[in-house]
Amino acid sequence: MTYVFNPVPQPTLPVKGTDKLFPIHRIYCVGRNYAEHTKEMGGDTKDPPFFFQKNPDNIVTDGKFPYPPATKDVHFEIEMVVALKSGGTNIKAADAMKHVFGYAVGIDMTRRDLQAEAKKLQRPWEVGKAFEHSAPCTALVPAQHVESPAKGAIWLEVNGVRKQTGDLSQMIWDVPHQIEFLSGLFALEAGDLIFTGTPSGVGATKKGDKLKGHVDGIGDLEVTVT
Repeated sequence: MTYVFNPVPQPTLPVKGTDKLFPIHRIYCVGRNYAEHTKEMGGDTKDPPFFFQKNPDNIVTDGKFPYPPATKDVHFEIEMVVALKSGGTNIKAADAMKHVFGYAVGIDMTRRDLQAEAKKLQRPWEVGKAFEHSAPCTALVPAQHVESPAKGAIWLEVNGVRKQTGDLSQMIWDVPHQIEFLSGLFALEAGDLIFTGTPSGVGATKKGDKLKGHVDGIGDLEVTVT
């Protein structure tokens, strides 16, 4: 058996401190998972979690974000990223963390104007969320080297000015319960990434901006908008 054409390369993330690569299967993103961000986006903190997807090849690790076409309003959303080494269905929160391989710092770049139009028309969000280069990310830090993914500062600066500030403890749905909820909807697999939500303060960016995001115990992500 041969392919009719050469398949595109497998999307991957480097693993910090090793020469190994983590193959990406799917990317799940939880929406409105910090109370203040939920409020600034017009949501209700009592609602159950909801998820959307990005494409595996939306991940970029070279520190560059080319400003995308068809938009005039691209927003940054700093997030902790969880990488799974195994999966399954109907995983209980009490068992969820044994499926975690490691963590990274990511930015969910969003064409907010296109997302807003999709919301108004009650259409899916892919045009606003799942476009090329929309998921800048650091290398993965193995779970055994992260003291606590449940608390710690998470923030983002634009050109040295703080725009987003929060703490991982402010998540409405913590990592174990995100995994539990997701695994009731999908068959989770090794290689899945979960973008775990963003604090309040999201905003627009422009060409030339320098973004710096941070999550305590995981690291820093620096991105230039080109």
